[in-house]
Amino acid sequence: MDMFRLDGKVALVTGAVYGIGFEIAKALATAGATLVFNNLSQESVDKGLENYKKVGIDAKGYVCDVTDEEAVQKMVQQIKEEVGVIDILVNNAGIIKRIPMVEMSASDFRQVVDVDLNAPFILAKAVLPDMITKGGGKIINICSMMSELGRETVSAYAAAKGGLKMLTRNIASEYGQYNIQCNGIGPGYIATPQTAPLREEQENGERHPFDQFIVGRTPAARWGETTDLAGPAVFLASSASDFVNGHVLYVDGGILAYIGKQP
Repeated sequence: MDMFRLDGKVALVTGAVYGIGFEIAKALATAGATLVFNNLSQESVDKGLENYKKVGIDAKGYVCDVTDEEAVQKMVQQIKEEVGVIDILVNNAGIIKRIPMVEMSASDFRQVVDVDLNAPFILAKAVLPDMITKGGGKIINICSMMSELGRETVSAYAAAKGGLKMLTRNIASEYGQYNIQCNGIGPGYIATPQTAPLREEQENGERHPFDQFIVGRTPAARWGETTDLAGPAVFLASSASDFVNGHVLYVDGGILAYIGKQP
């Protein structure tokens, strides 16, 4: 099982204070990686450090806006000086704005694309030179089922995540010759504090309509757990995936393979 170990590797997981990013970061650290993360404010970074300390992980946090190229370059250089060259980059930071397209402003659309697509480009651009020099590296982009599907009110998010899928493939195409693998993880519907209201039992004792919809649409007949993403993340960050490149691994319980039950 040594091929799955990450000892001696430095992993940067963006926005990994809680939720999906935190679980992925925790898995990488458990597999032996030295963990660094960022967030927008010192307050949020301190919260992340507290969360990691509670689970016995000695992480290092940085304040950085991932849409600011100059700030990202500065952070990557600081990590290099204080911790080491980044071997594994997980582009996890992201936002979503659920607004009908005809009601959405261009500025809101741009903001979602900036965080969900431009930022992964900026981060990848910042770490690639050292990965080339070192002779290899891993980039994992957190894509989405919206990299493949459309849905009401998420035009900007779907456009950005579809673009992120293609950025993933292009990084693999352009830098695979340097032993750099760039892959994506596409989470399905994951049970997090943010989705908790959609899973609460209703006053009449029935499940929330959206909960019924997701469970009925998923062959696994359940929501995903953040822990379901741990194994795929470790696999794509490790030498076990050295000949896997430009791939998006959908961790969705089978939704994308399933047409749904006959009414």
